[in-house]
Amino acid sequence: MEQYKQEFIEFMVESEVLKFGEFTLKSGRKSPFFMNAGAYVTGTQLRRLGEYYAKAIHDNYGLDFDVLFGPAYKGIPLAVATTMAISELYGKDIRYCSNRKEAKDHGDTGILLGSKLQDGDRVVIIEDVTTSGKSIEETFPILKAQADVEIKGLMVSLNRMERGKGEKSALEEVRELYGFPTAAIVSMADVVEHLYNRECQGKIVIDDTLKAAIDAYYGQYGAK
Repeated sequence: MEQYKQEFIEFMVESEVLKFGEFTLKSGRKSPFFMNAGAYVTGTQLRRLGEYYAKAIHDNYGLDFDVLFGPAYKGIPLAVATTMAISELYGKDIRYCSNRKEAKDHGDTGILLGSKLQDGDRVVIIEDVTTSGKSIEETFPILKAQADVEIKGLMVSLNRMERGKGEKSALEEVRELYGFPTAAIVSMADVVEHLYNRECQGKIVIDDTLKAAIDAYYGQYGAK
């Protein structure tokens, strides 16, 4: 596993974005882990987060694209931080764009924040995590209504590797339904591999008991 992926896994734990225990998800599933990207709240955290996204986007899609689109609301700071990181790390100036939940009818009118979209723009979509394809169901028509753009791919921070509406993972469902690539900085398999019986912040994060709970969870809800 690449060094930046190992660092990102520990960064999620240190930032209390990725927690382990007993959680009830919106779906009603009882999960032994929970991710809350809203816990990234400091300038240092956002700078580092942007760097991890930038490296993953570079590895998966290259930098031959024009716009990084972050769906409102959580995708907005992700798009801003990552375009800054791409500029800093690779010297490539990418435009950022996000949508408003409600279109403005005065001043800077329209549904988009940041850059306008133009015909021929190549767009990478950036999100925190995709547990279902619902956000893309909302995002895809917004993008296509603005201009004749090409979606190069979707990048999320964590692939939960759970079933979506069917037997496949949400990322696989999005890929099949919309026909563009999907990727994550890391998967839960990467997280378990890196943290199992390994100290992080002076303690073992995933011990035998938690590993068994995670295995049982994926036995019930894991993507096929």
